[in-house]
Amino acid sequence: MTSELPDMRASDAERERIAEILREAVAEGRLEMAEFDQRLDATYKARTHGELVPIVRDLPGAGAAVAPVDAGQPGAGSMARWADRVGKPATSGGAFAFWGGFRRRGTWTVARKFTAFAMWGGGEIDLREANFEDREVVIRCFAIMGGMQVTVPPDLNVEVRGIGVMGGFGEHGKDDGVPAPDAPRVRITGFALMGGVGVERKRSKADRQRLRDAERARGRLKKGDGGAGANRSK
Repeated sequence: MTSELPDMRASDAERERIAEILREAVAEGRLEMAEFDQRLDATYKARTHGELVPIVRDLPGAGAAVAPVDAGQPGAGSMARWADRVGKPATSGGAFAFWGGFRRRGTWTVARKFTAFAMWGGGEIDLREANFEDREVVIRCFAIMGGMQVTVPPDLNVEVRGIGVMGGFGEHGKDDGVPAPDAPRVRITGFALMGGVGVERKRSKADRQRLRDAERARGRLKKGDGGAGANRSK
């Protein structure tokens, strides 16, 4: 892997792309944890493309890892991520549970109109790693003496318009976030009769790990800068 502009300053989005390749490599057993920590630390300390390139040169997916991101576009890193997840063929247009349950999670593609029904049962709809058939998606949830949980990432545009009769239909969540303007718009409608439909904003494990990695790297960098400053002061 080579970079045509080794002296170009690296952006946060470019460092995150390198960090994602490293996380996938350690999950696949290509890197030991000690080497992962060393490379991740170097990633967040890197200031130019030339410093980023060697970190993942021997790993799959390195070819496009240090592609320049247009700094003039707001949220360019997020835009690239969402663009890859919209416009795919639907893999599921609905779900049904009667005296049982259903689950839609992981990598799957939500149809433009997705209908879920649960009676005396429950269901789980997880959109954190999902793809979308269109930029406008409607998810209709109907729960009768049952329950449904819809989990969405904090930066997804979500509108909840459901009705609860002797039950609940609403949004809650522990991870507050700002919806990305380029993200798909998901409208969640339906009703719950003597049951409940809950919509929760929650980060995925990968996102939480990314935040922890970034915080750890910033702490190391800050500690290193402090040490260097102390040495210079002597």
